[in-house]
Amino acid sequence: MTGATHTPLVAVVDDDDAVRDSLALLLRMHDCLTREFASGEAFLAWAGTEPVDCVLLDLKLGGMSGLDVQAALAERGLAWPIVMLTAHGDVATTRAALKGGAFDFIEKPFDDAVLLGTIRAATDTSAARRAKTEREARFARDLERLTARERQVLEHVLASRHNREIAALLAISPRTVEVYKARIMDKLRVDRLPDLIRLALEMGVGHE
Repeated sequence: MTGATHTPLVAVVDDDDAVRDSLALLLRMHDCLTREFASGEAFLAWAGTEPVDCVLLDLKLGGMSGLDVQAALAERGLAWPIVMLTAHGDVATTRAALKGGAFDFIEKPFDDAVLLGTIRAATDTSAARRAKTEREARFARDLERLTARERQVLEHVLASRHNREIAALLAISPRTVEVYKARIMDKLRVDRLPDLIRLALEMGVGHE
Protein backbone atom coordinates (compact mmCIF):
# COMPACT_ATOMS: atom_id res chain seq x y z
CA MET A 1 0.00 0.00 0.00
CA THR A 2 3.03 2.23 0.21
CA GLY A 3 4.55 4.22 -2.62
CA ALA A 4 8.25 4.64 -3.20
CA THR A 5 8.50 7.85 -1.19
CA HIS A 6 5.12 8.37 0.47
CA THR A 7 3.52 6.48 3.34
CA PRO A 8 -0.26 6.96 3.25
CA LEU A 9 -1.87 8.71 6.22
CA VAL A 10 -5.34 7.39 7.09
CA ALA A 11 -7.62 9.18 9.55
CA VAL A 12 -9.87 6.80 11.51
CA VAL A 13 -13.03 8.45 12.90
CA ASP A 14 -15.17 6.06 14.97
CA ASP A 15 -16.72 6.41 18.44
CA ASP A 16 -16.29 2.69 19.17
CA ASP A 17 -12.92 2.32 20.91
CA ALA A 18 -12.52 -1.34 19.93
CA VAL A 19 -13.30 -0.71 16.26
CA ARG A 20 -11.04 2.33 16.16
CA ASP A 21 -8.12 0.48 17.76
CA SER A 22 -8.49 -2.60 15.57
CA LEU A 23 -8.65 -0.49 12.41
CA ALA A 24 -5.55 1.46 13.42
CA LEU A 25 -3.66 -1.77 14.16
CA LEU A 26 -4.70 -3.32 10.85
CA LEU A 27 -3.62 -0.23 8.91
CA ARG A 28 -0.27 0.07 10.67
CA MET A 29 0.38 -3.61 9.90
CA HIS A 30 -0.10 -2.72 6.23
CA ASP A 31 2.31 0.21 6.21
CA CYS A 32 -0.07 3.10 6.76
CA LEU A 33 0.26 5.95 9.23
CA THR A 34 -2.90 6.58 11.25
CA ARG A 35 -4.57 9.30 13.26
CA GLU A 36 -7.52 8.18 15.41
CA PHE A 37 -10.50 10.23 16.55
CA ALA A 38 -13.45 9.28 18.76
CA SER A 39 -15.76 11.99 17.36
CA GLY A 40 -16.38 14.05 14.28
CA GLU A 41 -15.79 17.20 16.28
CA ALA A 42 -12.31 16.07 17.36
CA PHE A 43 -11.44 15.09 13.82
CA LEU A 44 -12.59 18.43 12.40
CA ALA A 45 -10.59 20.30 15.05
CA TRP A 46 -7.50 18.49 13.76
CA ALA A 47 -8.35 18.42 10.03
CA GLY A 48 -6.09 20.60 7.94
CA THR A 49 -2.98 20.15 10.08
CA GLU A 50 -1.64 17.25 8.00
CA PRO A 51 -2.27 15.99 4.44
CA VAL A 52 -4.61 12.99 4.59
CA ASP A 53 -4.77 10.23 1.98
CA CYS A 54 -7.97 8.55 3.18
CA VAL A 55 -10.62 9.04 5.87
CA LEU A 56 -12.37 6.04 7.44
CA LEU A 57 -15.51 7.71 8.74
CA ASP A 58 -18.23 6.05 10.83
CA LEU A 59 -21.66 7.13 9.68
CA LYS A 60 -23.33 6.87 13.10
CA LEU A 61 -21.13 8.94 15.42
CA GLY A 62 -22.28 10.10 18.85
CA GLY A 63 -22.25 13.81 18.03
CA MET A 64 -21.98 15.00 14.46
CA SER A 65 -22.91 12.29 11.99
CA GLY A 66 -20.56 11.03 9.33
CA LEU A 67 -22.61 12.91 6.73
CA ASP A 68 -22.23 16.12 8.79
CA VAL A 69 -18.47 15.62 8.94
CA GLN A 70 -18.36 14.92 5.22
CA ALA A 71 -20.23 18.17 4.52
CA ALA A 72 -17.91 20.14 6.83
CA LEU A 73 -14.83 18.82 5.02
CA ALA A 74 -16.37 19.79 1.67
CA GLU A 75 -17.06 23.31 2.95
CA ARG A 76 -13.38 23.65 3.88
CA GLY A 77 -12.29 22.40 0.47
CA LEU A 78 -10.64 19.29 1.94
CA ALA A 79 -11.34 16.80 -0.84
CA TRP A 80 -9.93 13.72 0.88
CA PRO A 81 -11.24 10.30 -0.21
CA ILE A 82 -13.81 9.24 2.41
CA VAL A 83 -14.73 5.62 3.05
CA MET A 84 -17.95 5.53 5.08
CA LEU A 85 -18.30 2.77 7.68
CA THR A 86 -21.63 1.75 9.19
CA ALA A 87 -23.45 -1.12 10.81
CA HIS A 88 -26.76 0.44 9.81
CA GLY A 89 -26.37 1.04 6.10
CA ASP A 90 -29.39 1.54 3.90
CA VAL A 91 -30.01 2.78 0.39
CA ALA A 92 -30.80 6.35 1.45
CA THR A 93 -27.65 6.86 3.54
CA THR A 94 -25.51 5.17 0.90
CA ARG A 95 -26.92 7.47 -1.76
CA ALA A 96 -26.43 10.54 0.45
CA ALA A 97 -22.83 9.62 1.25
CA LEU A 98 -21.90 8.92 -2.36
CA LYS A 99 -23.74 12.00 -3.61
CA GLY A 100 -21.75 14.00 -1.06
CA GLY A 101 -18.54 12.74 -2.61
CA ALA A 102 -17.72 9.67 -0.52
CA PHE A 103 -15.19 7.40 -2.21
CA ASP A 104 -16.92 4.22 -1.04
CA PHE A 105 -19.27 2.77 1.57
CA ILE A 106 -18.55 -0.36 3.62
CA GLU A 107 -20.82 -2.08 6.15
CA LYS A 108 -19.62 -3.47 9.48
CA PRO A 109 -18.49 -6.08 10.20
CA PHE A 110 -16.20 -5.62 7.22
CA ASP A 111 -13.88 -8.04 5.51
CA ASP A 112 -10.26 -6.98 6.05
CA ALA A 113 -9.24 -7.73 2.46
CA VAL A 114 -12.14 -5.72 1.05
CA LEU A 115 -11.43 -2.82 3.39
CA LEU A 116 -7.70 -2.80 2.62
CA GLY A 117 -8.40 -2.95 -1.11
CA THR A 118 -10.76 0.00 -0.82
CA ILE A 119 -8.24 1.99 1.21
CA ARG A 120 -5.53 1.18 -1.33
CA ALA A 121 -7.73 2.50 -4.12
CA ALA A 122 -8.49 5.63 -2.09
CA THR A 123 -4.83 6.34 -1.29
CA ASP A 124 -3.93 5.77 -4.94
CA THR A 125 -6.51 8.42 -5.83
CA SER A 126 -4.87 10.80 -3.34
CA ALA A 127 -1.44 10.06 -4.81
CA ALA A 128 -2.72 10.83 -8.31
CA ARG A 129 -4.26 14.11 -7.14
CA ARG A 130 -1.05 15.07 -5.35
CA ALA A 131 1.04 14.29 -8.46
CA LYS A 132 -1.31 16.37 -10.62
CA THR A 133 -1.10 19.31 -8.20
CA GLU A 134 2.70 19.10 -8.16
CA ARG A 135 2.81 18.87 -11.97
CA GLU A 136 0.56 21.93 -12.30
CA ALA A 137 2.69 23.90 -9.82
CA ARG A 138 5.87 23.01 -11.69
CA PHE A 139 4.31 23.98 -15.03
CA ALA A 140 3.21 27.33 -13.59
CA ARG A 141 6.77 27.99 -12.37
CA ASP A 142 8.22 26.97 -15.74
CA LEU A 143 5.72 29.16 -17.59
CA GLU A 144 6.80 32.15 -15.51
CA ARG A 145 10.33 31.68 -16.86
CA LEU A 146 9.20 32.45 -20.42
CA THR A 147 9.91 35.92 -21.75
CA ALA A 148 7.10 38.03 -23.18
CA ARG A 149 8.26 37.20 -26.72
CA GLU A 150 8.43 33.47 -25.91
CA ARG A 151 4.87 33.64 -24.59
CA GLN A 152 3.78 35.24 -27.86
CA VAL A 153 5.46 32.51 -29.89
CA LEU A 154 3.92 29.84 -27.66
CA GLU A 155 0.43 31.29 -28.17
CA HIS A 156 0.88 31.20 -31.95
CA VAL A 157 2.26 27.64 -31.84
CA LEU A 158 -0.75 26.52 -29.82
CA ALA A 159 -3.00 28.23 -32.37
CA SER A 160 -1.49 25.81 -34.97
CA ARG A 161 0.34 28.53 -36.89
CA HIS A 162 3.41 27.59 -38.93
CA ASN A 163 6.81 29.21 -38.54
CA ARG A 164 6.37 31.51 -41.54
CA GLU A 165 2.99 32.72 -40.27
CA ILE A 166 4.41 33.38 -36.81
CA ALA A 167 7.43 35.14 -38.30
CA ALA A 168 5.22 37.44 -40.38
CA LEU A 169 2.96 38.25 -37.44
CA LEU A 170 5.88 39.06 -35.12
CA ALA A 171 8.12 40.65 -37.77
CA ILE A 172 10.96 38.19 -37.20
CA SER A 173 12.57 35.49 -39.33
CA PRO A 174 11.36 31.89 -39.45
CA ARG A 175 14.77 30.87 -38.15
CA THR A 176 14.28 33.10 -35.11
CA VAL A 177 10.90 31.48 -34.53
CA GLU A 178 12.69 28.10 -34.42
CA VAL A 179 15.12 29.46 -31.84
CA TYR A 180 12.27 30.69 -29.67
CA LYS A 181 10.48 27.36 -29.95
CA ALA A 182 13.62 25.53 -28.85
CA ARG A 183 13.96 27.83 -25.83
CA ILE A 184 10.29 27.34 -24.94
CA MET A 185 10.57 23.56 -25.07
CA ASP A 186 13.73 23.66 -22.96
CA LYS A 187 12.10 25.83 -20.28
CA LEU A 188 8.92 23.72 -20.25
CA ARG A 189 10.97 20.49 -20.12
CA VAL A 190 9.67 18.81 -23.25
CA ASP A 191 11.64 17.35 -26.17
CA ARG A 192 9.13 17.42 -29.01
CA LEU A 193 6.52 19.82 -30.33
CA PRO A 194 3.64 17.30 -29.88
CA ASP A 195 4.68 16.93 -26.22
CA LEU A 196 4.62 20.72 -25.82
CA ILE A 197 1.11 20.95 -27.27
CA ARG A 198 -0.12 18.02 -25.17
CA LEU A 199 1.32 19.55 -21.98
CA ALA A 200 -0.12 22.98 -22.67
CA LEU A 201 -3.59 21.58 -23.36
CA GLU A 202 -3.43 19.39 -20.24
CA MET A 203 -2.60 22.49 -18.19
CA GLY A 204 -5.38 24.57 -19.73
CA VAL A 205 -3.17 26.81 -21.88
CA GLY A 206 -4.10 27.60 -25.47
CA HIS A 207 -7.77 26.59 -25.52
CA GLU A 208 -8.83 29.63 -27.53
